[in-house]
Amino acid sequence: MVDLDNYEYETISTHVGDTGDFISIDNEKCNNCGRCLVICIKNLWKKKDGKIYIVPEYKSKCVECGSCALVCEPGAIDFSYPAGGTGVVYLKG
Repeated sequence: MVDLDNYEYETISTHVGDTGDFISIDNEKCNNCGRCLVICIKNLWKKKDGKIYIVPEYKSKCVECGSCALVCEPGAIDFSYPAGGTGVVYLKG
């Protein structure tokens, strides 16, 4: 079994180009369930002062799986794949 907490994702992927913002959260819709915090393998979602947010550097770390949006029951997370030619490029796997 792979230890995901200590796995070096940079060995299997890289990021290219300027993706722009491709994930956002509507805190008015968010019910603070924390599913996004649990599902994100890169730990890009955080909770502070009762609000959930995505870390500012997510664009260079996200593996673009979209799981955060899929598990968001109230639909508070908006995810769209970055423009073609930008974003994560998988080198292995």
